[in-house]
Amino acid sequence: MERRILVVEDDDDIANKVVRALRNERFEADYVRNAEDALNRAQREKFDMFIIDIILPGDLDGKELLKKLRMTEGYYTVPVIFLTALSDEIDKVIGLELGADDYITKPFSSKELVTRVKVIFRRIDMDNKKVKEKPKKLKAKDIEIDLERYEVKVKGKKVNLTPLEFDLLKFLMENEGKVFAREKLLEELWGYDNFVDTRTVDVHIRRLRTKIEENPSKPRYIVTVRGKGYKFVDPGKEEL
Repeated sequence: MERRILVVEDDDDIANKVVRALRNERFEADYVRNAEDALNRAQREKFDMFIIDIILPGDLDGKELLKKLRMTEGYYTVPVIFLTALSDEIDKVIGLELGADDYITKPFSSKELVTRVKVIFRRIDMDNKKVKEKPKKLKAKDIEIDLERYEVKVKGKKVNLTPLEFDLLKFLMENEGKVFAREKLLEELWGYDNFVDTRTVDVHIRRLRTKIEENPSKPRYIVTVRGKGYKFVDPGKEEL
């Protein structure tokens, strides 16, 4: 079944360029020009990804649209890519902190766009395949990942993670104690290391910490190794 992607972009030329590039790769793609129309479509139809311009006309911008999608049943974890202007550094960071999976800076090439879309779907497919082949759980003190149900619980309470946050936590837990540089995490989780600023990793780590750490400013699970990168630590083992 074809993946369905909704593009939310008020510039018709850019929107048509994106839709055309996606359709050429056999994705089912369409576009709307504002957040309100996107939410209406999302309520009536099922989409597998959203590509959203951060700056949109009307009362809701791209960031507000993302917030509402994350509160809509069926779209808690849907992948989202933001389209941003070169000068929108603050918006990029805010967008990632809100739960966007990636961003692309305008102007961009169709090849870059399609690459990022494919990488995200490939990562999701690989995770689903691993779950089917070997259902299991990962545990570390108060954190439990159910790979079969694609759920994360902290102290028995379910927390909602984006697909990328889930994959990031799973990857670090599966490689407990091993230090990963930002560039290596980009390569492993984003699938490329030349399109994205390494600060993207820091933003996702910071957001993940707010969801799993009791005190995000003093993390016990995802630890920063100065000058090297990040590693996952199981505090429960340290207490034995």
